[in-house]
Amino acid sequence: MSEHHEQKAGKWMVSNWLEERAVAHIDTAETQNQTHKYGHRGLLSMELGAKMEDVTTVRATYVQHQGPGVRLKGRRLELLERQIAQSARQKMEHQMKPAPCEPEYRSVSEESFSVPGFVPLRERITPVHDYRSQDAITFWSENHQKIQGLTPVPSASAPFRKCSGFSRPIGERLDEVDPPLED
Repeated sequence: MSEHHEQKAGKWMVSNWLEERAVAHIDTAETQNQTHKYGHRGLLSMELGAKMEDVTTVRATYVQHQGPGVRLKGRRLELLERQIAQSARQKMEHQMKPAPCEPEYRSVSEESFSVPGFVPLRERITPVHDYRSQDAITFWSENHQKIQGLTPVPSASAPFRKCSGFSRPIGERLDEVDPPLED
């Protein structure tokens, strides 16, 4: 290190000569770096191993408040105040949380369909249908005449059956006469 940094910490206080003299006996062997890092040892106390006091002036002088040592209210008045407070609390709880309603154990069908005076009617029995061989009756099968862009229907009972006229080659069409040749 240069000579400039090795000087004693007390010599740096040229303008504060009073403070320099006050700490001159403490700054005998310490450099400025050590003083800045650890401070002046023994400045507050000459005992370096002494423990710092943890009792403040407020803690030392504070006295906890004590009551007068006798009853200020009678026993009956205390019980009456406690009873009034308890009844007011119960009243408030009752107002804030009303009693639960009686549950209704009715199903949706009972509520919607079991109306007094309702008489169910039985439908007429229709002949038995075979779902494998008969086509289903739908809105479109009943109104196929009103559909625009539908090809001619070969059978009114089955309007949406596959028409093989679109997938067969012209030479294999048997139901039509040969179409005219275009020139």
